Amino acid sequence: MIQSPYACLRARLRACSPRKAIGVLALAASAALAGCVAPVGPVEVTRFHAAETASLGHGTIRVEPAPGQADDMEFRSYAAAVGRELARLGYAQPLPGESGSQQVAVLSLERQRFQPQRRSGPVSVGLGGATGSYGSGVGLGIGIDLSGPPPEQVATRLAVTIRDRASGRPLWEGRAMFAVRADSPMAQTALGAAKMAEALFKGFPGESGETILVK
Repeated sequence: MIQSPYACLRARLRACSPRKAIGVLALAASAALAGCVAPVGPVEVTRFHAAETASLGHGTIRVEPAPGQADDMEFRSYAAAVGRELARLGYAQPLPGESGSQQVAVLSLERQRFQPQRRSGPVSVGLGGATGSYGSGVGLGIGIDLSGPPPEQVATRLAVTIRDRASGRPLWEGRAMFAVRADSPMAQTALGAAKMAEALFKGFPGESGETILVK
């Protein structure tokens, strides 16, 4: 018969001196806290595209910041993750010396840290609500169990618009939104960027106007 971990812990405590028992409890508490940090929620993804999608997924493309977007290290991490996904889909980077690309992926990034407020019921927070070029608003809502003080959260919104460079015409637009505890490994830029970019382009180009949750 398999013994439960709690039964094993009780047996270890009975065999320990008081001082050693404190150490065992500390290790058990650390393991429990580590388990609380790891869980992450799904990424909410919405995509829009033109009726004709034959031009998507091939040719040359370059990832560029949206107007007003800071081109800092955090942005570049997300831009690199988006670039890897575009390459996986069949796009290529312009060759050295080429002045431009056939298409451009315009990327914007928003990250917020916030402390949910305690209410009589579950805590609800929102991020974004911008209206895209295809005329659909997108928002993110989260419900948090208030068995203890609400933990600090990090919410990230990643938006990519693929345009024909010559005409500026939008070919595809996607938004991904994700919220996670601030002490989760997924709150780190490198891990979060890879997860969000993968979710954003999952099943590319996707059903236009449909919102999905990607785990």
